[in-house]
Amino acid sequence: MTSAWLGEFLGTMILILLGDGVVAAVVLKKSKAEGSGWIVITAGWAFAVMAGVFVAIACGSKDAHLNPAVTLGFAVRDGSFAKVGGYWGAQMLGAMAGATLVWLHYLPHWKETPDPAAKLACFCTAPAIRTTLANLLSEILTTFVLVFVVGAIFSKSVAANGLAAGIGPYLVGSLVWGIGLSLGGTTGYAINPARDLGPRLAHAILPIAGKGGSDWGYAVIPVIGPLAGGAGAGWLLRVLGI
Repeated sequence: MTSAWLGEFLGTMILILLGDGVVAAVVLKKSKAEGSGWIVITAGWAFAVMAGVFVAIACGSKDAHLNPAVTLGFAVRDGSFAKVGGYWGAQMLGAMAGATLVWLHYLPHWKETPDPAAKLACFCTAPAIRTTLANLLSEILTTFVLVFVVGAIFSKSVAANGLAAGIGPYLVGSLVWGIGLSLGGTTGYAINPARDLGPRLAHAILPIAGKGGSDWGYAVIPVIGPLAGGAGAGWLLRVLGI
């Protein structure tokens, strides 16, 4: 019953459930984790990535991309785009499903939280300082780092030096934690178009108590930036033969 499409869907769903879930835990009123801060959020997202990768692999996706920018980056590296459409669709639907589960899990807390921006933050990203070019560059750079270092982690050279089977998801989770800690303070490090756009669509559709707008004026940045960064990293991986 497993398949690559199912793996990408379920892996991305778990990624968003745990990732957006930790944001909701920190920012929503009367949560036991309320106010616990950025370190908790970045750690939660790292563990979410690790869990999502394991689920994706177990359910049939040996690639476990969970991210259209990663899919595009490795398509550019390999010169094959056959998986792009199917993976992107599964990732987007999985992200929307995960965001819906976050809404259901925290159902009483939306009404208790008066700030619409805090509610939106549980679904998608927003910049600390809204400056289009700088925000775009941040998303390009952070996603470039993600895709390039993932390519390095799973490269033949690293494998030849004793990378143990099964440790990859832990390393990728650590990478995402590092990106969040070092580079995430500018835009909230979407680094994944499905991670941002899928939950943003869910926010727009779901009957969330007291919600505001879904900030569609910003929404293009965490889509275009990661895709550009992922494609750039894939090109460099191809040039370097990694």
